[in-house]
Amino acid sequence: MISSVLPTYSRAPLTFVSGAGSWLTTDDGDRYLDLGAGIAVNALGHAHPALTQALTEQAGQLWHTSNLYNIPAQTALADKLVDLTFADTVFFTNSGTEACELAVKMARKYFYDAGAPERVDIITFDGSFHGRSAAGIAAAGSEKMTKGFGPILGGFTHLAFGDHDTLTAAITDTTAAILIEPVQGEGGIRPVPDHCLKGLRDLCDTNGILLIMDEVQCGVGRTGKLFAHEWSGITPDIMMVAKGIGGGFPLGCVLATEHAASGMTAGTHGSTYGGNPLACAVGNAVIDIVSAPEFLDDVNRKAGLLRQRLEGLVANQADVFEEVRGSGLMLGLKCKATNMDVVNAGYANGVITVPAADNVIRLLPALNLTDDDIVQAASLLDAAASSLSQ
Repeated sequence: MISSVLPTYSRAPLTFVSGAGSWLTTDDGDRYLDLGAGIAVNALGHAHPALTQALTEQAGQLWHTSNLYNIPAQTALADKLVDLTFADTVFFTNSGTEACELAVKMARKYFYDAGAPERVDIITFDGSFHGRSAAGIAAAGSEKMTKGFGPILGGFTHLAFGDHDTLTAAITDTTAAILIEPVQGEGGIRPVPDHCLKGLRDLCDTNGILLIMDEVQCGVGRTGKLFAHEWSGITPDIMMVAKGIGGGFPLGCVLATEHAASGMTAGTHGSTYGGNPLACAVGNAVIDIVSAPEFLDDVNRKAGLLRQRLEGLVANQADVFEEVRGSGLMLGLKCKATNMDVVNAGYANGVITVPAADNVIRLLPALNLTDDDIVQAASLLDAAASSLSQ
């Protein structure tokens, strides 16, 4: 008999009822160090006072009006994002999946209005993840994502990760854009080197196509810059954002240049809930904190401490771990043991990690985790690895 909740998840036998900072507490009273942060969502941990205050104050005033009317908190957040980034304009969504849908539409509409309606193809890469909508799974293209859901939406060209010659050859007269994660998350914490991102920007400019960055998982301070592409010194034309921007409240957005967004006029796209007063109240509080230079400096300091501890862990637990990979506080441990065995051993020792492809476990902690949290993270992961070795 099917459960009342559609069984599309293989859930761990844990039920959390409260959280504070980087720690979660179960209904049995057990505490767990949360190094997953709701899959990079809880950028400021659990029950952050500034976010709690922003949400409760807004909840007492106004929840929802729809986008038929002006929403002051939405305008304020859009203005901040425009001031902080390459973008000229922002559309708010509820999730990264919805952001992907708009990014695809925006790129294709741009070329339609430019008199090149044949330019519809979007180049993507193996190991990518862009959500679970029809466009999202078509963009990723893997059998795991698409099997059983045909016919699959056309217009996507899938290439091997890091094959520059094939990428150059794949651009044709029907190519509209290249879509890439600066750091692959689900794909196993695989950063794209800075020189490759620069090469992508040059390739797009040379061929007159758009560059779309998916920063749903790697953005909002996760790599030590507000957005990961900033490390390379280049900018995209369109960028997908979600997860961390809401700090745990459902919020996403698409940022774009005026040029790339020129086809998106009144009536071409919409969202009933996107950018509602509740979400934008929280989003404003998140961005005010995370965008501060001193906050990002501290993310980089903590990332260095955590990576140092993890390198020592890999050296001490060579039977279980192979390497540390990633950027900032978006780190992965490549496993020699089966990664789900490591995740489950973590549960047994009071630490939460997230599995990914390529036999990796992801460490996506709150950006404001403490130095003591970092020490305990290494200790708990060491205990989990020791239990597997034994």
